[in-house]
Formats: sequence, C-alpha cells, structure tokens
Amino acid sequence: MNFLKKLLAVAVMVASFAMVTACGDGEAENAGEKVDEAVTDAGNAVEDACEDVKESVDAKDKDC
Repeated sequence: MNFLKKLLAVAVMVASFAMVTACGDGEAENAGEKVDEAVTDAGNAVEDACEDVKESVDAKDKDC
C-alpha cells in the first residue's frame, strides 16, 4: 500500500509538471517578449542617436 501511495504521488507530480510546461509558451509570453525586444531596440536607437549628436558637436562627455 505504501508503494502505491508513492507511485500515485509521483504520477501526480509528473502530470502537474507536464501541464505547467505545456502552458509555458503561450501567446502572452510571446507578446511580452516582443514588447521587451521593441523597448530594447528603441533604447539602443536613442543611445545611438545621442552618441551621434555628441560626436558631431565634439562634446567632451561622450556618454549618453
């Protein structure tokens, strides 16, 4: 009987893990990743533009 309880517990854990991993890559996660990428790209573009402006005016402080 003790063996059956352990086996049942393991089966429940495996089933739970399978359900969680199946739902892990959904539409909301993909949308969030695209938003993160867009924000990072926009930040990089602003920094590049700032650096270009500072180089064109020979600014002493090149950090943006």
